[in-house]
Amino acid sequence: MSFRLVRQSKFRHVYGTCLKREQCFDNIRVSKSSWDSTFCAVNPKFCAIIVESGGGGAFIVLPLTKVNKAGRIPPDHPLVGGHKGPVLDIAWDPFNDNVIASGSEDCVVKVWQIPDYGLVTTMTEPVVDLMYHQRRVGMVVWHPTANNILLSAGSDNIVVIWNVGCGEALTTIDAHPDIIYSCCFNWDGSLLLTTCKDKKIRIINPRDGEVFEEATSHEGSKATRAIFLRNGLVFTTGFSKRSERQYSLRAPGHLDDPITMVELDSSNGVMFPMYDPDTNLVYLCGKGDSVIRYFEITPEVPFVHYINTFQLPDPQRGIGMMPKRGVDVTTCEITRFYRLNNSGFCQIITMTVPRKSELFQEDLYPDTPGDIPAVSAEEWWEGQTKEPILMSLKDGYQVTQKTELKVTKKTNILDRMPPTGKVKSEEDGKATALSSEALEKVTEVSKVNDDLRKRIDELQTEMKKFKAVFLKQENRIRVLENKLGELTGTGGAPTQTQGKKGTSKSVKK
Repeated sequence: MSFRLVRQSKFRHVYGTCLKREQCFDNIRVSKSSWDSTFCAVNPKFCAIIVESGGGGAFIVLPLTKVNKAGRIPPDHPLVGGHKGPVLDIAWDPFNDNVIASGSEDCVVKVWQIPDYGLVTTMTEPVVDLMYHQRRVGMVVWHPTANNILLSAGSDNIVVIWNVGCGEALTTIDAHPDIIYSCCFNWDGSLLLTTCKDKKIRIINPRDGEVFEEATSHEGSKATRAIFLRNGLVFTTGFSKRSERQYSLRAPGHLDDPITMVELDSSNGVMFPMYDPDTNLVYLCGKGDSVIRYFEITPEVPFVHYINTFQLPDPQRGIGMMPKRGVDVTTCEITRFYRLNNSGFCQIITMTVPRKSELFQEDLYPDTPGDIPAVSAEEWWEGQTKEPILMSLKDGYQVTQKTELKVTKKTNILDRMPPTGKVKSEEDGKATALSSEALEKVTEVSKVNDDLRKRIDELQTEMKKFKAVFLKQENRIRVLENKLGELTGTGGAPTQTQGKKGTSKSVKK
């Protein structure tokens, strides 16, 4: 009679590797904000990192193409800096690698279009400003299947669902009595999972704000995080009453009764769960930790299986996870992290499954969500729900050229709602439309004036350079004339008196 003591899993021997220092990014002024955010967002084209900036908030965008080499970032590297307050969160559009959203303490959500070649000068003009929140915006999340649908959550305890293509707020969710810690859509984007400072976890309909279920997550008073797994289960991280860090697995419909709950340690940093839906692996990255723990979720008891811990010498300030379409399938790489520390070093860590074969491993790389949306924003708002469109990684992911994000302004129904709750009259709507048209014309004129001012400044700069060159050449001519005079014995350039004397002597002779 034999007993199988070791659980069979193809991810049992996953190991992490740090790239060489010259292959990573250095000299980055990582944000010192105390807000619980990852401070980093990554896609196959760019790596964006929130940085310290004087006179407002900013983040840096670093191209990841082979042409742009990593290394030490110059202090004057261009930034994305249009916010008036520190940037708290950033997120790349899953269907357009050039579009990124940012939330800030200035209560505004901005959406930016990054050029394919990266930034040449500091960018201050976003594609669209999304203004509704009354307090700082601490979270931005894109919808996993619908195009141009963006979620933002602020310290005003309100969740806003935006249609970025129109620049309008579709709906607001006011179901939280305190600060919202995390938001996450499920696999097809039909449900929204949130955690709040009131220690509750909620499953909400993102279209109408109806709360389907509500339960206590962790008893500790510190921040909690929760994510939806691909099979519909809920994975949470938080703290116990004794401030010990915990993780739990729960099933919708029974959120108050965890399937499993495990205590990890007594550190005080918030744990960010990073989930890979293709391999069903969860990576726990704690703020201030020097380790990355990873677990596998299976239907077998105890359901959450500890695999290993990747140890590092220094604590981490933030971390970003590469989407599966950006990993290297030729080396059996299943995950790539961009880890920030306090010294301004962005370290690249690869998680690899050891395989001897150099062929494509189909069991490691099932079809993964691609960069094509399953539904449009209008279709999703009308009630359509579809799963993500999957793509194969057998031939590798090819970075494609995306069309520029265009915003078509429309009248926002939420702007027509006064505090009494009644819709304004048609005359008020016409007046609002006229004022918006006038505002657009004023902005156009101001842009033209700004362009003229920039051109005038450039011309003045060129004139100063020309004057400097002219003076330099004039001084050089004088020096050459003096040298010529010394060589001819006249001691310099002939003056008018010397010329007259010379002529008088010649006449006498």
